[in-house]
Amino acid sequence: MVKKLLNVSIQTKILGLVTGLIIFVIGLLLGVFTYFDTQQIYSNKKDLSLQTATTLSFMPTVSQVLEGEESYSELQTLSERIRMQSGANFVIVQDKFGEVISHPNQERVGDVQNFEDGYKARVFGGYYYLTSEEFLGKSIVGKAPVYSGSGSVSGVVTVGYQVKNIKLEIMERMRDILTFSIFVVIIGVLASIFLARHIRKDTMGLEPREIATLYRDRETIFSSMNEGVIATDGNGKVTMLNEAAKDLLHLSDKSLNGYLVDIMPTVHLDKIISKEKQSISYERYLNNRFIILTIAPILEVDRVLGTIITLRDKTEITEMVNALSEVKKYSEDLRAQTHEFANKMHMISGLLQLEEYEEAFQLVQEEVAMIDNYNRMIFERIKDSKVQAILLGKISKASEKKINFDLEKGSFLSELQSHIEVTHLTMIIGNLIDNAFDEVLNQSERYVTFFALDIGKDVIFEVSDNGSGIPKTKINDVFKPGYSTKYSDVQRGYGLYNVKNKVEELNGSIEIHSDERGTIISVFIPKINLGGSV
Repeated sequence: MVKKLLNVSIQTKILGLVTGLIIFVIGLLLGVFTYFDTQQIYSNKKDLSLQTATTLSFMPTVSQVLEGEESYSELQTLSERIRMQSGANFVIVQDKFGEVISHPNQERVGDVQNFEDGYKARVFGGYYYLTSEEFLGKSIVGKAPVYSGSGSVSGVVTVGYQVKNIKLEIMERMRDILTFSIFVVIIGVLASIFLARHIRKDTMGLEPREIATLYRDRETIFSSMNEGVIATDGNGKVTMLNEAAKDLLHLSDKSLNGYLVDIMPTVHLDKIISKEKQSISYERYLNNRFIILTIAPILEVDRVLGTIITLRDKTEITEMVNALSEVKKYSEDLRAQTHEFANKMHMISGLLQLEEYEEAFQLVQEEVAMIDNYNRMIFERIKDSKVQAILLGKISKASEKKINFDLEKGSFLSELQSHIEVTHLTMIIGNLIDNAFDEVLNQSERYVTFFALDIGKDVIFEVSDNGSGIPKTKINDVFKPGYSTKYSDVQRGYGLYNVKNKVEELNGSIEIHSDERGTIISVFIPKINLGGSV
């Protein structure tokens, strides 16, 4: 039974509830009105019966008839006229002996009826009303004495309203009210049907239980999504915000019911809400994260009611791409080194085939001397194997690009602390050297110098070049994502941005000094990590 009630449609529920409520209220009001109206009618009949009886008792014709000065017919005519004017059911006049001298039934005139309810009027001369069955059934009657000229009671006037006629009058009044009530109920039923259909239209034909199920499912889905979701209305006001969006944008519950422009000032929905009819996606840098925004309008026919914005964190993907880019760079460095040595081996092989043994021997000596020089320069001053590997790869790359790459005198680097990982070094040192190589490519003489030192509390890496330098107005922009002096808008640069992020991960700092003679970029990394000394 309960299950059946739960499956009743909202239209039936509203119709039943509204109709029941209207019937209950009308029934209650009808009962209250009937009660007070009945009391009022009975009170009016009592007052009117007494007033009519009193008025008739003071008329001279009545006293004259009772004293024998007028005929009974005169009193009968007068009584009947008074009865019709007052709406009474009967007017009866008795003399002091109880003889009926005026009665609505002519056959009763002359009958003698003892005073029962009229005793107080006959004996004491009292004026009063009461419910009596003395004459024509149960009636509300008014009693009034008739005084003679000598001041004695010469008769009694009785004016009555039969209770059955009063009830008929009440029923007549209630019938009119009931007719009006039925009309109101019909209007209420029609209004409830209209209301139910309107509500059903607003709920897109869904029942409340279905809406509740959708709401629970939506909350569960949104809370379990890794992507952030923000919903707005047509005015850009935030109507929904899941936990992932709060985490991505560092928001609190206070942001709900706020405006999107306060949360993401760089995202403007005006064009999308007014013109776009399909979803669009683009990338934004928000809260030190690369976030892919997908904005889809909420449409009803051709009207835009709001937007749904999904946010996907691209930071991890970007870091992976950057790592792969670094691997690609070192692969290219190895390829360059292999290519250079292959060329030299081909040359030596050719010289030997031509029996130019002295030139071949001289070429081998020069190569060995150069390798010994580089090895001595790197392995004597740089003790960390990770940095050694990076520098050896860059030396080959510099040789292929015809760049004079040198390790500055005075450099010295011991084995680095464990919190400075190889990914940090490849990202920091590799990007700084590659940027320096790119800066000097347009120079007739190309010089890049690397300096490393770990004396003191910090590890210092410094890369200098003789490139054209960075304008002072652009120095603060070089660490922003997408900034590049060598790429177009299509191919953006993230090298120095990645360097800055890795340095900040190590709680370090970075400085740039640049002029028209070249650029020097210095990196300072503390030897103590967040967990303490190493």
